[in-house]
Order: sequence, then C-alpha cells, then structure tokens
Amino acid sequence: MTTFKLGRRALIAAVAAIGLVGPAAADGHKVVDSIHFLIPGGAGGGWDGTARGTGEALTNAGLVGTASYENMSGGGGGKAIGYLIENADSNHGTLMVNSTPIVIRSLTGVFPHNFRDLTLVSGTIGDYAAIVVGKDSPINSMADLLAAYDADPGATAIGGGSVPGGMDHLVAAMVMEAAGKDALGVKYIPYDAGGKAMAALLSGEIAALSTGFSEAVDLANAGEVKIIGVTSEERVDAAPDAQTMKEQGIDTTFVNWRGFFAAPGLPEDKLVAYQEAITKMYDTPEWEEVRARNGWVNIHNSGSDFEAFLEDQEQQISDLMKKLGFL
Repeated sequence: MTTFKLGRRALIAAVAAIGLVGPAAADGHKVVDSIHFLIPGGAGGGWDGTARGTGEALTNAGLVGTASYENMSGGGGGKAIGYLIENADSNHGTLMVNSTPIVIRSLTGVFPHNFRDLTLVSGTIGDYAAIVVGKDSPINSMADLLAAYDADPGATAIGGGSVPGGMDHLVAAMVMEAAGKDALGVKYIPYDAGGKAMAALLSGEIAALSTGFSEAVDLANAGEVKIIGVTSEERVDAAPDAQTMKEQGIDTTFVNWRGFFAAPGLPEDKLVAYQEAITKMYDTPEWEEVRARNGWVNIHNSGSDFEAFLEDQEQQISDLMKKLGFL
C-alpha cells in the first residue's frame, strides 16, 4: 500500500495570553501583528492562491493584523527557498508557502536545499489527485482503463501537466503500480499546459489524464471529462459520484499538501504564534469561505507531525523515482 497523507491534529498553544508576537488586540483575539507571505511562483498559481487565501482568512478573522505578499519565481521554487535561508535573520516575519514539489525537486537536485533547511510551520490544505478521461471515452472506470492497458499498453498513454518524474507522472505510476502493473511500462506523455493536455485527451493521443482533483472537478463540471478515480481515502463532497482508487481495489492514496515554512533559526515564540494563528483559523467562517471557494481539503498538521509526514513522503517518492530511473 502506498499512502501519502496528512492527518489532522489539533494544536492548542496558549500564547496569546503572554503576548508572544506583538501586542494583542483589546479583545485578545489577534495572535500575530503581521505576516509577509513569500510565494515561490508567479501570480495565479496554486502557491499564490494558497498564500493569498490564507492571508485573507487570517486577516478577515482578526487573527493577524495585516498580510503582505511577494512573488519570487525562479529555479522551480529554489530561488525563494535560497533567499529565505540566506536572509534568515531579517525574515522572522515571513512565511513561505510550498507543497509536494519541495520534496520532489530537492530529491532531483533542482535546488540544493530541502525542507530540513527551513523551519517547518504547518501543513494547511491538500488537493487529491485524479485520473480523468474524455467525456466521450468508452472508459468509465479504472477497471476499464486497466483492461485497455492490458490489451495494448503502448496505445494507453497517460498524460499530465508536469515533466517526466514530476508529480502527475508519479501519481500515474503509483496508481498503476498499486493496480499490479509495472510502473516502468506505463507510457507517460507530459504537457506544459492544461489546454494542450485536454486537446490530447479529446483527440485520443492519450487515454487518460493525471491531474489535481480540484482541476478535475472543474473540468467535469464543465462537461469535458469523466473522473474515473480519486486518490482520497473516501469520496470527496465536491464530486460525490467520483469513486476512490481504494473503492476500485487499487490500494493507494495521495494528497498534494500545501503548507508554510519559515526561515531557519526562527525564535520559538514566533513559531508557536504562527502555528496558533493557523490552528484557530480553521474554526472561522472566514476560512470556510476561502476554502469552499477554492475547493480545498482541510489537512492540518504542525511541527513534529509535519516533519514526520515530510520524511515519510520523501522516502516513498524517492523509492518510486529510483524505480522509474529518475534518481
């Protein structure tokens, strides 16, 4: 069984009473005066939306006084990571958003750092993965896809929006491996944009597409695809008719987490305050509004639990990438 999962764990940290980060508001509600969000990619991407949505919820709920944002693209996210490490002492007020690629890209040497070089704050949300087929495809389930693959592996390519060895490829390989197929035998075709991938799906160039669940839901709602498998433990409310892989006898789950990191050497009091603010955020209507609008899944873990999850994910991704020949 392959399981990439963050479990929810409540973190109760009574720091507001002793005013660890700036003066508390009169009602004791505010936890942090301000947060500067560092975003390793451009505007409009998943990291950008996560940082801005989190900042919106935190400030609107009164847990954080003000939030500011800085996009710093480059090096597959490595530019922002390097900046935060090299300027650690002057960035105690900064949180950097990241996700599964920090594990993948450090393993492949895209950048020299990894999550251990940062202060781990909190895993915050998740986006499951999904396998989809075109709306007119004769394939209606993972069993159908596997039958097509058995009949003609070369004609049953799976596409994705990431490079070979990237997340979409790894998810496809993981699913097929859990279904009893050789991951090395799966024909994966990468596309650099969702539109190109959709065109390939509709033209029959690929039999199926490996993508994020939220993107799959959008495509399904638009009537362009059918979702034939989701990598969640249980069905997700946003697409209640979409079966999980596990329901179909494929014992695997995966979640692309997104969360926050701080500069190395961050003082403990500031770390605890950041974690408290994020923990309290989940119980606010302001967060629920942002979460529902974006179709995110609440997956929260802080501190040592976050670290344990990342170490486990790193090992499992490393094992799979070695098998595929990428490490």
